[in-house]
Amino acid sequence: MKALVYHGDHNISLEEKPKPTIIKSTDAIVKILKTTICGTDLGIYKGKNLYMKEGIILGHEGVGIIEEIGEGVSQFKVGDKVIISCITSCGSCEYCKKQLYSHCKDGGWILGHMIDGVQAEYARIPYADNSLYKIPASIDDEIAVMLSDILPTGHEIGVQYGNVKPGDAIAIVGAGPVGMSVLLTSQFYSPATIIMIDLDENRLELAKQIGATHTINSATQNVLEEIKKIVGDEGVDVAIEAVGIPQTWDICQQIVKPGGNIANVGVHGKKVDFQIQDLWIKNLTITTGLVNTNTTSMLIKTVSTNKLPLNKLITHRFGLNEIERAYEVFLNASTENAMKVIVEV
Repeated sequence: MKALVYHGDHNISLEEKPKPTIIKSTDAIVKILKTTICGTDLGIYKGKNLYMKEGIILGHEGVGIIEEIGEGVSQFKVGDKVIISCITSCGSCEYCKKQLYSHCKDGGWILGHMIDGVQAEYARIPYADNSLYKIPASIDDEIAVMLSDILPTGHEIGVQYGNVKPGDAIAIVGAGPVGMSVLLTSQFYSPATIIMIDLDENRLELAKQIGATHTINSATQNVLEEIKKIVGDEGVDVAIEAVGIPQTWDICQQIVKPGGNIANVGVHGKKVDFQIQDLWIKNLTITTGLVNTNTTSMLIKTVSTNKLPLNKLITHRFGLNEIERAYEVFLNASTENAMKVIVEV
């Protein structure tokens, strides 16, 4: 089968690999229909994950058709169309029992990271009963891909961890796919003010179209001064970091009000400064996390109503044979005007 294989920093290639087989009774083999590229895939490509093993097939988001199941799989059958969760869950360890599936002792974020992933024609999914979701007929395959990772990530680690409440003023720093997912799912909780902050004017314009009440271009505007104009001197109730670089973390520390929340969603590859000398007195709640996908079932029901304009996030489509080009486009998102890239297998 064809698969995108990691060979080190800035070194990936589409190759022939053996088709996966059932290893444990709880496995399923899924024929991939559509997949995508995540910011964490770019981080791996750029050498952010120094422990990555050479030869791993990349990718952790996708939809497909179950082709084979182990004898221990009871919730799915051959022929089911499924969403592949970015998080693998055994369902029985101490972390899974707390719904901290991202820290599953035999799972977590392993697809395209610790084991072969889904940017391929076929993928082996461990613990299939807990790590796959059936796709309702009302959800298009391309939209379903976004339920693998970005939508639950934005909702759980940005919105829920940030404790967004009715009437709040919130700021989302980073208008990429996850930031946009924060924007969409934050509206479930009726914040009064939603400010999107980014360097890319095209992304800011899209943010306005899907619910942002205000936008700030940090390349041309003073973020702190603009925040004060919108919500007053004290700042926002919730600042959500959705990039993963020191500059965006610094913005969040500057704009949050006393008693507020900073929710870090971005994947950081280098240390940041924590301004404890200024923040210790502000009674802040600061959260970090990797998505647990414990709200995926609820989000599937919500998306099935077709009330979320997720189709506006899809900007490019490629075939699997073009996946290396797809990486180049996503790596140069600002010049390519790219948001979410769909790869058809």
